Amino acid sequence: MTKLPVLSGKELINALKNGGFQIVRQKGSHVSLQKETYKTVVPLHDELAKGTLLGILK
Repeated sequence: MTKLPVLSGKELINALKNGGFQIVRQKGSHVSLQKETYKTVVPLHDELAKGTLLGILK
């Protein structure tokens, strides 16, 4: 199994936008993204925790 990269919130948002997600709204440091029926929330932290990154990817 490969290791997860260390990403910031902005880097993950850019990757998701390249994958077809669109920013729906932002409240504080949390950005909501949506693609058809999929929704996710990404915190704008300098470094995302591994569990948070895994949860978003699932």
